[in-house]
Amino acid sequence: MALRKEYGDPGWWPGDTPFEIAVGAVLTQRTSWENAERAISELKRRRMLSPRALAKAPLPRIESMVRQSGFYKQKARYLKALSRHIVENYGGHIAEMRGRPLADLRKELLGIPGIGRETADSILLYVLGVPSFVVDAYTFRLMGRLGMSSVRDYDIMKARFETALDHNVKDLADMHALIVLHCKTQCRKGARCGECCVRVKCPSNREH
Repeated sequence: MALRKEYGDPGWWPGDTPFEIAVGAVLTQRTSWENAERAISELKRRRMLSPRALAKAPLPRIESMVRQSGFYKQKARYLKALSRHIVENYGGHIAEMRGRPLADLRKELLGIPGIGRETADSILLYVLGVPSFVVDAYTFRLMGRLGMSSVRDYDIMKARFETALDHNVKDLADMHALIVLHCKTQCRKGARCGECCVRVKCPSNREH
């Protein structure tokens, strides 16, 4: 696969614990990973990166720690809601969610304030290790430019990847990460087609 040959093993999603990965999925909403990472570092510094700590903390305190991630008032509420859910239903251990049917888990996550489809699928795939592909703006960009899909429907795109990769968790996780890496470095809004590792198969490259 051209993307794997170009970038190697992406080793994604970064995080020392399952809960840290889930927090990162929330904090990276509508911002760069770099900004989310700064907020995570602050949570770590204050020893607040656990469901019990965030569930008990006053919202203003959480807001002060995640300010650098942008939209910090909303994200503080989302983190508190997610943390309380984990504490109240899973004894404070997000890994305890594993083992339930995927459809039930996804529905449960989507019922938590601030957890939309992309965030829910990120938690399912990278935290809980179940085959739920993460679709984002980069996915639509790359697939559109490659002429492989003009559909901009989240669930349709998600199902296509899951079928194509035979619901393999490792392959789904790597594919999402590789698409993100590629679209950040080469297939940007101002595409760098001359440097692109898939340019020979890309109709957008011929147009350029």
